[in-house]
Amino acid sequence: MEAKLAPKMPQWMVDHANKYLSSGGAEGHIYKIKPPNYGDLEVPSLLLTTTGRKSGEKFIFPLFYGTTGNSYIIVASKGGAPEHPGWYKNILGNPEVEVQVGTKKLKARARTASGAERAKLWEEAIKFWPPYTDYQKKTEREIPVVVLDPVQ
Repeated sequence: MEAKLAPKMPQWMVDHANKYLSSGGAEGHIYKIKPPNYGDLEVPSLLLTTTGRKSGEKFIFPLFYGTTGNSYIIVASKGGAPEHPGWYKNILGNPEVEVQVGTKKLKARARTASGAERAKLWEEAIKFWPPYTDYQKKTEREIPVVVLDPVQ
């Protein structure tokens, strides 16, 4: 089954994902952005492919990431919206995902960090994307930190 871009993404995410995909990951891995109230940032990004929990279709989402050991960390912030992003709901239904980091592609198993691990990884996440702290202030939900563990 061919994966497609997730519906209802903001245009900047669609443009970013298309650039990433069309270049095979040679372009788009490092995303340059100037978020409100922050200076210029260069943020690493990956493409996450999940299986839709309702449709069974494969959807691609561009997300900022960090690393812990040989795993990747992503954050289900949705900009501080009151509900979780669709990709996070998808991985709760099926944690088997595909990941593209630059030109490298791999399969991974997604899991939500909790307790001390979440606290530590949250600190790592705000290093690569400081606006996460603002997003957390905008919502009552605890924003999930997700670990993508590579599988063979």
